[in-house]
Amino acid sequence: MPEQPSRRIIPLIPARDLAPTSRREILFRNQPPLSLYVHVPWCVHKCPYCDFNSHALPRAKNADQSPAVIPEDEYLAALIADLESALPLIWGRRIDSVFFGGGTPSLLSGEGVDQFLAALRSRLPFLPDAEITLEANPASVEAGKFAAFRAAGINRLSIGIQSFNAKHLKALGRVHDDHEARQAVAIAARYFENFNLDLIYGLPGQSVAEALADIDTALSFAPPHLSCYQLTIEPNTAFAARPPVLPDPDSCADMQDAIEARLAVAGYRHYETSAFARTGHQCRHNLNYWQFGDYLGIGAGAHSKLTLQDRVLRQMRWKQPEQYLAKVAAGTALQEEFAVAAADLPFEFMLNALRLIDGFDAQLFALRTSLPLVCIDSELRRAERDGLIERDQQRIAPSDRGRRFLNQLLERFLVAPGNQPANPRPGNPG
Repeated sequence: MPEQPSRRIIPLIPARDLAPTSRREILFRNQPPLSLYVHVPWCVHKCPYCDFNSHALPRAKNADQSPAVIPEDEYLAALIADLESALPLIWGRRIDSVFFGGGTPSLLSGEGVDQFLAALRSRLPFLPDAEITLEANPASVEAGKFAAFRAAGINRLSIGIQSFNAKHLKALGRVHDDHEARQAVAIAARYFENFNLDLIYGLPGQSVAEALADIDTALSFAPPHLSCYQLTIEPNTAFAARPPVLPDPDSCADMQDAIEARLAVAGYRHYETSAFARTGHQCRHNLNYWQFGDYLGIGAGAHSKLTLQDRVLRQMRWKQPEQYLAKVAAGTALQEEFAVAAADLPFEFMLNALRLIDGFDAQLFALRTSLPLVCIDSELRRAERDGLIERDQQRIAPSDRGRRFLNQLLERFLVAPGNQPANPRPGNPG
């Protein structure tokens, strides 16, 4: 399960017509930080648990033929054209971070990434120390490019390890083995001061001891950042069609507790639902999402959230790679665009901010939504009464119970006042 939250945490939510908030005129006097998300939709192989917008490359028909490669030149040119069409929406705004997500961005060449970043910098002002992340797979072919990515200007790598256990990697349908996983991390540590390792727990047949063994192996490389997710069965995946037998919920909860305890002892700060970092190495790009900042997404299926003077605008690009390329050439990269109803802004803000272990500054709500915090005071009071949040004059944060039942907490802000379900469905603790 890749690190970037842009493709899961923030879904397109249909606007609701709730009085009186939906008819309220909103005015944004301050724009939030702006990030750039770049989606590369191809993978060598589609993993059976993956529900992201990724597309397997065609396999060679026989051993004498080379495997298919991504249309790099054509796609990078389309990305630049896509960006140029969006520039009027972000004139004068600097880019604080860039994230290459996928799919498998490490299928790109180092030269292609270098030329693309140069094209970005010629069109957009970057923060001098902008964080620029690229997601990578541990397969040997891609790990061999890590030095070129660093030379091109990538300063943070996020590696989809998932497990260091050969049996579990096979169960997940990963194309790399445990040896390649270790080798890739060693190469990343050689070239990058800042890198993340993705790990998944709750795997088919996995024990608590095996989950901790993955953590211990990861810690042996001293990664500045770790993302630890519980495996979930998502609709429209191969696992949904043929579900594997997963550990029971109590065992998964034990894994989560053990992982959090082990990482705390090792000096990692648990700062978001699934994210752990050493001091100074929190993912700045993802923090911007979780604090309801803005992001422009370019590439097949990429999503954007942009704050304009009088509205919050959401966009989605065409998902299928071939269709995206054709639509960009025709000047119509957007498949969907709409302004978020004012009534939906509180939920969208909470959907992100309540993933943060320390919560958020109470003043941030008004800055990001242009709505007074009092408009959700009754929901906050009920959540506090039920032990789901903790708050004072300055800060609002999920409690331990709120983090365990995050969906139940979020539902408090989704429904109209007076129409809350009597028995909200418990959330996924991961």
